[in-house]
Amino acid sequence: MPIDKAEIRTLIPHAGLMCVLDNVLAWDDESIICTSETHRDPDNPLRRDGRLSALHAFEYGAQAAGVHGGLRARSVGMAAPPFYLAALRDAHLQVTRLDDIDSPLEIRAQRVFGDAGNAIYECRVSAGDALLADARITFMLRTWPH
Repeated sequence: MPIDKAEIRTLIPHAGLMCVLDNVLAWDDESIICTSETHRDPDNPLRRDGRLSALHAFEYGAQAAGVHGGLRARSVGMAAPPFYLAALRDAHLQVTRLDDIDSPLEIRAQRVFGDAGNAIYECRVSAGDALLADARITFMLRTWPH
């Protein structure tokens, strides 16, 4: 059953327009598939000088991974602890901008490692059959005070 933006916002700390995902199409214990059309929104807060750099595809991937962690925690009756993005590795961009992509974005995140304190995801952002960006993102448990 698809998950909409209102529910996504309950799973990650991103408020308002900073929540860049629109829907979760599917997820299981190891992966998630999300969609978004926010890359074309002129009010997207990640835009600079009216453009959305393809570098922000990694934010889309990180949010998908965060939603996945939230869904996994919720499935066992818990809330996901606060994490921070610790590393971005093997990052590749196939385009320079996202705002000029006409199709909706599909964001896939696959958990390749995860325990109670850390997780590594492989993320891919595509539009139709075209790969736009991919990377490996490491998350670590935030242990310092808020």
